[in-house]
Amino acid sequence: MLVMKFGGTSVGNAERIGTVAKLVKSNQASRPVVVTSAMTQITNQLEEMARLATAQNRKRAIAAKLSALKTVHEEAIAGLKLEPTAEADLREIIQQKIAILDNILKSVTSLGELTPRGRDLILSFGERLSVHLVAAALNREGVPAVAVNATDYLITDDNFTDAQPLFTLSKKKAQKLLVPLIENGTVPVVTGFIGATRDGVTTTLGRGGSDFSATILGYCLDAKEVWIWTDVDGVMTSDPRIVPHARSIACMSYEEASELSYFGAKVIHPRTMTPTAELGIPIVIKNTMNPDHPGTRITPKGDSTATGARALTLMKNLAMITIQGKGMRGVYGVAARVFDTLAVAHVSVLFISQASSENNITIVVEKTDGQVAARALRQAFAAAIRNKRVDLVEYHSGVSLIAVVGAGMRHHVGIAGKIFTALGDRQINVAAIAQGSSELNITLVVESDADTKALQCIHNALFTAKNTKGNRL
Repeated sequence: MLVMKFGGTSVGNAERIGTVAKLVKSNQASRPVVVTSAMTQITNQLEEMARLATAQNRKRAIAAKLSALKTVHEEAIAGLKLEPTAEADLREIIQQKIAILDNILKSVTSLGELTPRGRDLILSFGERLSVHLVAAALNREGVPAVAVNATDYLITDDNFTDAQPLFTLSKKKAQKLLVPLIENGTVPVVTGFIGATRDGVTTTLGRGGSDFSATILGYCLDAKEVWIWTDVDGVMTSDPRIVPHARSIACMSYEEASELSYFGAKVIHPRTMTPTAELGIPIVIKNTMNPDHPGTRITPKGDSTATGARALTLMKNLAMITIQGKGMRGVYGVAARVFDTLAVAHVSVLFISQASSENNITIVVEKTDGQVAARALRQAFAAAIRNKRVDLVEYHSGVSLIAVVGAGMRHHVGIAGKIFTALGDRQINVAAIAQGSSELNITLVVESDADTKALQCIHNALFTAKNTKGNRL
């Protein structure tokens, strides 16, 4: 079996939905199962409707947005050019679902409150609508297809807005529901992003969770591969919007892809690799708009022939906090106190570096958490500051992280030298640096106003024109 997941841009209008149908048809021999996101921007619109529903006197605004939602989907139906009966049936399904959504929004307005549970239900309608469009397009192409709501098999906990799948139960239900359809030659078109609790209450897997839905389904069905179709030619050596000459990477490991995802790569959802990695199922990132491009293949071992750095990522809008003091040297538990304090403050640490002299510890957090983190740390170290063990807790907003990732860096000399030479030539200062013991990445902290220039010059240094394969240097 082959799981084929299509993102919002891939199903953004009738023409693209038609392309999706043809792609699925061309892979019919592989017994495909389709997972689809909502149409482009629909989830954002649903989020706005949910927000408006809690406000007073916003009925007209909600009605306008519901009308726009209906128009987008009706235009897509018209563009699919279905047989009259099929088109009428599809229009009725869409109208029924929008009517249900309208009633839910009215209930929220009456209560004056939007619970996480209610929010998940509202946001689920993007996928609940799109699956019917894709299934209809497949049937038009002569491929038997049926829309399937993932709430019928994907069982999760009740952590609404960021639910976690219950794999054993979901696998059993998925095989019972979907395998008979597949064996009968029918393509299930499944809602991404959503699941349900044991009691059948709708949950969502978090924004971007449709990729996660696809790999969960790959795990549940023991699929041969999972293909994630998006709007870029696979995983790139860097963000092509910032580095125009970035190239796609032919093959990489789960480990490398996870690291890139953690440090901000947008192509892959952070949790995407978890289910497939357990079974060693390859993930292929492909471009719906350029389907002949091979994309990027993500496997347990990746490309064993490549060496050195693999790709760069950039995380913006961060803040740096430095705890500094000569009295910190040899004192036990300083780092532990930092983490304990930030855990209590519900702040996640993205980066940590400690000088070999033990005179300072530098951390990086989201900018939105920066002031909270700095205040909490100043309180935690107040006694140490009074006793002169700690000199200061310094806060600096406006930094970015650049991560250089590649499993081959473990055995490749000179990567750090190339990076610092390139930055030095452009007079770009590095505020902090960290490298894990795995040597899988080197992470740098730079000023935000220099981050684009820094990313470009590092990319130029590590991925030269001579490296035509897009592999590591």
